[in-house]
Amino acid sequence: MMRRGLFEPEHDLFREQARRFFREQVQPQAARWREQGYVDRQAFEAAGEQGYLLMWADPRYGGAGVTDFRYEQILCEENIRHGEPGFFMSAHSRLMAPYLGHFASDEQRQRWLPSCVRGKTILGIAMTEPGAGSDLAGIRTRAEPDGEGWILTGAKTYISNGQIADLFIVVARTVPESRHGLGLFLVERDMRGLHRGRNLHKIGLHAQDTSELFFDGVRLSPQHVLGDPTRGFHYLTLLLAEERLISATISLAAAQAAFDLTLEFVTGRRAFGRPIGAFQNTRFKMAELRAQLDATQCFLDNAVLEHNAGALSAELAAEVKLLTSELEGRVVDECLQLHGSAGYMNEYRISRYYTDARISRIYAGTSEIMREIIGRSLGLDERKLQ
Repeated sequence: MMRRGLFEPEHDLFREQARRFFREQVQPQAARWREQGYVDRQAFEAAGEQGYLLMWADPRYGGAGVTDFRYEQILCEENIRHGEPGFFMSAHSRLMAPYLGHFASDEQRQRWLPSCVRGKTILGIAMTEPGAGSDLAGIRTRAEPDGEGWILTGAKTYISNGQIADLFIVVARTVPESRHGLGLFLVERDMRGLHRGRNLHKIGLHAQDTSELFFDGVRLSPQHVLGDPTRGFHYLTLLLAEERLISATISLAAAQAAFDLTLEFVTGRRAFGRPIGAFQNTRFKMAELRAQLDATQCFLDNAVLEHNAGALSAELAAEVKLLTSELEGRVVDECLQLHGSAGYMNEYRISRYYTDARISRIYAGTSEIMREIIGRSLGLDERKLQ
């Protein structure tokens, strides 16, 4: 494989430790998790004991104060390769928890961050609704003032960690006359009026519990509001770049893992008296995938360094998310084809990489939305060109 120049010796040591954790404590449970439809809570607690959750959190909240995204990149890669893709620990740490880190009061951080760091409190974020996906401005769940507090009413769907989460960050409309008038609210698992729907059946990521949520007049105190209750849309846009970088990291790690599985398979599997890998068609397909993977890895690693420097733009994040998710789809499809009938059998990991990959072009912003963001950054905006 291509040498990657972004990692230091301390990162390599961290990778060895993380790989051992995923092989010993995650992989042996993965089949059972996929069967039951959710990850055991103990997995989050085990990750917390290793210091793998919310590494960026200040030590006064139990974190390590490490903001270098390369460590999270390593955790994503090793979980995909040696753990279970449905174990959304990086979503807990870097997609959901940063809303607490950036926008919560010190009192709110003291209350929730330490237990999130330990894996005792599992997080979920509730954005998507039956009629509002990528268009956050279309959200209809509403939060209405009630004395000093708020009343939350509405429904969400496709919520990751929906069954096991203890604390949800819920996006709700607070200014009815404004498309961007949204707020972020904290809803605890035992609050009256919160109802969890069914654990939705998916074509992939079977260990990840994905649910419907219903809010029937949930009463929220001022301590359950994140920041300014009218600036939620702004808060969401500030953290989207990192969300897309996480998605890109996972997509490319899955593509790399699928390629490695397939290289091993075509080297050992024989047809017509010789290894499948000896056929020109196989060599050419694998060569093309290898070149695309290496080129995209360079782009992703550069985006990680840009993020560490605080310079990752929304447009660059959209580019790397688009390219990695689309490449993942192509790679797993070609790799399954090279496995032949074996690739269609669940006992082969390539089949799971194939079904898991389909969501990558949808969540964290669809490929179509990514193209819109990139196109508009080039000045190709319908409103400006008329």
